[in-house]
Amino acid sequence: MWNLLTLPKRNSQEDKKLITAIKTIAGFAPSNLALYKLATLHSSKSKEMDGYRESNERLEYLGDAILGAAVADYLFKKYPFKDEGFLTEIRSRIVNRESLNNLARKVGIGSIVRFDQKNTQLKHVILGNTLEALIGAIYLDKGYLRTKKFVIDKLIQPYFDLEVVVSSNTNHKSKLIEWAQREGKDVRFELVMAKPAGSNSKEFAIQVYVNDEPYGLGHGFNKKKAEQSAAEKTCVALEI
Repeated sequence: MWNLLTLPKRNSQEDKKLITAIKTIAGFAPSNLALYKLATLHSSKSKEMDGYRESNERLEYLGDAILGAAVADYLFKKYPFKDEGFLTEIRSRIVNRESLNNLARKVGIGSIVRFDQKNTQLKHVILGNTLEALIGAIYLDKGYLRTKKFVIDKLIQPYFDLEVVVSSNTNHKSKLIEWAQREGKDVRFELVMAKPAGSNSKEFAIQVYVNDEPYGLGHGFNKKKAEQSAAEKTCVALEI
């Protein structure tokens, strides 16, 4: 005869909804549902226990690294004759904050992320972070090879036309300057390092300052690339 201690636990309606969503987004059922529940929990909705506020931020950190590795691997094999600068630029265009937010919206992350509903603007900026956290959860649940397959088969190939990505010329510096003009901010690009050609380090480092506050630090083999890198990091930090 079953007692309360031996009865199998049943998934709640909320758990069943999450399982269905993961199947839809990733193409498989989660083995460790707790990982995915954590991946969809934003800090604005989490509760502090024993001095620690549990949220998806650690999984986001892990997922960011795994996503970057999976995309780098894919591009490395797809473009065997392209140099490091090209591969880095294309990867950046795929995994930048704006791109990830749009991608997360398309795959349905908005239906499973848990956050403070009172903050109506929050949902627009946390979707990409939640997608990264989901990738971190998949990695811990299924391993790297299964995660890489998810990234390529479910995210990159269906939603990115690489010919368009390669041919697009995103000018982050212009984007940042236009934003600053609209917002009445002062922006300057300051050269903080220049090393001679042939050194092991990248030749230029540019620091962006917004109203004299330091933001993105970018590196490049020439000053223009370093400025674009610094501007892109600044746009991400300011969620432009």
